[in-house]
Amino acid sequence: MKKHSSLQIIRDEHASLAAMLQSMRMMIERGPSEDRRNFFDVLRAMLFYIDEFPERLHHPKESNLLFPKVAKAVPKVMGAIDKLERDHMYSEKAARDLQHLLLSWELLGASRRQAFEDAFKTYMAFYVEHMHLEESIILPEAEHCLTDDEWQALDAAFAANADPLTGHYPPAQEYEKLFSMIVSRAPSPIGLG
Repeated sequence: MKKHSSLQIIRDEHASLAAMLQSMRMMIERGPSEDRRNFFDVLRAMLFYIDEFPERLHHPKESNLLFPKVAKAVPKVMGAIDKLERDHMYSEKAARDLQHLLLSWELLGASRRQAFEDAFKTYMAFYVEHMHLEESIILPEAEHCLTDDEWQALDAAFAANADPLTGHYPPAQEYEKLFSMIVSRAPSPIGLG
């Protein structure tokens, strides 16, 4: 079976997002300790990354290009696609809600920490389930049913994402500072901090 670069890009982007969420979880569990400013700066940068890349680049290409092609070729997956589309609508708002909850924890203090932690745990569990559904249902069906022309269009569209956290692309100049900060100050598996 022919390999399609868009499938690998989607999987790589899922892996980088999962690693980002795991790093965030580890940071949140440790808490701000004595370096409060770095803690909140890095978490804010990570949430901004999630809002910029998965929400604005990855999801629209799935919703506008991949899902319709798979739904047309394999109607039995419509229930999964409907759920994934609802997830996409939810996840953008949830990412922004997390940014607000983080800011309220930072500015208003420890009494706001639990609300952020609870929302983050829900968000992380949601995202892990979302990516699993795509990788276990949609991507295998796409591999079996899409034409070479459809793959060519998908491969070109997803290649333009250029998410540097996948390790395949240098960051666009406008994002270079963001990625440098995340990598240098966040804990592994994303960063060196």
